[in-house]
Amino acid sequence: MAESLRDILDAAARGVFPAADGGTSVVPQFGDRDAGVIAFTAHSVVFTDEADEGWVRGTLASLGCDPLAATMNSRFLAAFAERTGRATDTIDVLLTGAPLPGRPDLALMEVADPGHPRVVAARRRRDGVRVWAADGGVLVLGRGVGGRLEVAVEVAEGARHRGLGRLLVTAARQLAGGEVVWAQVSAGNARSLRAFQAAGYRPVGSEALFLRP
Repeated sequence: MAESLRDILDAAARGVFPAADGGTSVVPQFGDRDAGVIAFTAHSVVFTDEADEGWVRGTLASLGCDPLAATMNSRFLAAFAERTGRATDTIDVLLTGAPLPGRPDLALMEVADPGHPRVVAARRRRDGVRVWAADGGVLVLGRGVGGRLEVAVEVAEGARHRGLGRLLVTAARQLAGGEVVWAQVSAGNARSLRAFQAAGYRPVGSEALFLRP
């Protein structure tokens, strides 16, 4: 039986990746909200409820580009968006952080208000959202692609360059309840990438996420 998206993500969280064979796996979506493409080293995963797998493979073959880069080629992503009626914002770097023991090294207050702007925004892309506020920052944890535990943080302009981002994403590993934490960071957001890597997260691939308008 072919692996599911969740199987693939759970294995990657343990450091076990699809074979680096230049291939592409096409698997069903985990749920209606999320479709997309994940590129690991020399192997991609397309997760979609598009019934015709042949369309995916035929479109990739027609691009005439490096097969290793085909799933993240702008022409394939545009065709995928048109075919599925979905839209994507950017290609993100995917990172994972192993869970950590202990308590966060900064004061955090959980935000229970369902109308809080960060709660409302996070619920558009995640389930089971929890939000904590710190002095100058916000930490969000919730269930995203494939049910994985995802983190997002926000640091106020006046609180930047003090290591707060690193402390927040480290705190996410301590609040994860023993699970691996996933992060999606725009490839151009070097500041955020440095903060995640300084907090012990490691890059595992790239992802283009497609949501319904």
